[in-house]
Amino acid sequence: MYQDSKGIDRRTFLHRSSALFALGAAGFNPIPNQYPMKKPLKTITIDQVDSNFEREPLNPYRFAGSAITEAWQVLSYLKSTSGIHKIGIGTQGVLWSDKRVFAAHSTNGGNALMYAMTEYALQLVKGQRFTNPVELLDRLFPEVYAYGQKITGNADLKATFALNALVSVDNAAWLLFAAENGFTRFDEMIPEAYLPGLSHRHDKVASIPSFSVGASVSDVKAAADKGHFIMKLKTGSAGTQKEMLAKDIEFLTAVHKTLGHLETPYTSNGKIPYYFDANERYETKETLQRFLDHAKKIGAFDQIAVVEEPFGEKNESYVGDLGVRVAADESAHTVKDALSRIEQGYQAIAVKAIAKTMSMTMKIAQACYEKEIPCFCADLTVNPILVDWNKNVAARLAPFPDMNLGLQETNGHQYYKNWEKMLTYHPMPEGSWVQTKDGVYPTDASFYENSGGILASSPHYESIFSYQS
Repeated sequence: MYQDSKGIDRRTFLHRSSALFALGAAGFNPIPNQYPMKKPLKTITIDQVDSNFEREPLNPYRFAGSAITEAWQVLSYLKSTSGIHKIGIGTQGVLWSDKRVFAAHSTNGGNALMYAMTEYALQLVKGQRFTNPVELLDRLFPEVYAYGQKITGNADLKATFALNALVSVDNAAWLLFAAENGFTRFDEMIPEAYLPGLSHRHDKVASIPSFSVGASVSDVKAAADKGHFIMKLKTGSAGTQKEMLAKDIEFLTAVHKTLGHLETPYTSNGKIPYYFDANERYETKETLQRFLDHAKKIGAFDQIAVVEEPFGEKNESYVGDLGVRVAADESAHTVKDALSRIEQGYQAIAVKAIAKTMSMTMKIAQACYEKEIPCFCADLTVNPILVDWNKNVAARLAPFPDMNLGLQETNGHQYYKNWEKMLTYHPMPEGSWVQTKDGVYPTDASFYENSGGILASSPHYESIFSYQS
């Protein structure tokens, strides 16, 4: 292990110094050069940019009172003046990131708006110089967000919509950053400021499937039979608040009747934990309380591990007195927003390197680490390569309370019609960590040595830009 001149090991030094790094982890302010390097970081100049996308059909995924049937896989190409090029990937989530944009346009129209923001970001990047991707995101975000407000006609556009549009650009910047500086592992890429929040090394990560609103409880039971011990259960059914609550209570009752007696070695009480996600559908705290009261009535309350994003982001209700852990997801756009949610009593944050950029995720994870707020990785129904970008984060987060491993939602295999074909696009599809085994991903030594394959090139995506060579 690395030691400084006083013989203090690197992790001890980082833990003692975390307070000094807090300012660098907040907001969009560019951070100083804090990477653990024997030589200075290279200044990278972007010479060429390009973009493209592939449309992937989905089995209907119902949430937030609507449904998605297609996901665009957006590719951002960056080439530096040194001649190195990298291709970043992003999956667009229009309904998840701003359901008002989704509702106001056709599926293609909403996706086209987000794609236009990605292209705008690439044109901004062309000719720019940067030394680390976090600094680059700090510069890009305000302009891309303002552009998004303009083209969507929405002055109150959710910041997550812009961050989602920036994922492929940020992804390409991290890959280029690693190549230019000779980094061969994910750990080498993490800025010193954010290492404490990503300092764990789990040997397994929970693979959390997601079940949409109206899902069959028999399908949930089938997942449990395959070894999945925690499932993301979408609530917030369509209809009025009264209709929604009745359907959600019915679903909760059926889930507990089916899963309540099952056991697992991964929780402190040995019981299956419930993870509910309402995607902002509950309008009042009182309505959520009625859902929780029913959980108490049927004996399910103590098995609720987390209730994710029950309210809209403008709902300022205090949630720290509900008796369950309430998590923020889409409302925790930036580190500033995450800290605001924590002040409202939110006791967990869902981080999404694959939906809000790796750069912003590192900031949020570090801020939560300093506040002793647990994080877990949520999905955006992304492709197999992005699953492993998320996995690199999940494997390094502190264990979720009352559990002994990292948590990662991953539902692409449930909803993409061409999932098996998409797996062939992964640079290392045979990696030991790629497939779920008995409900978990084995994140063994080969996973860390290869960084889940994310730093290797994908022949499929390279072929899309073959004319650039």
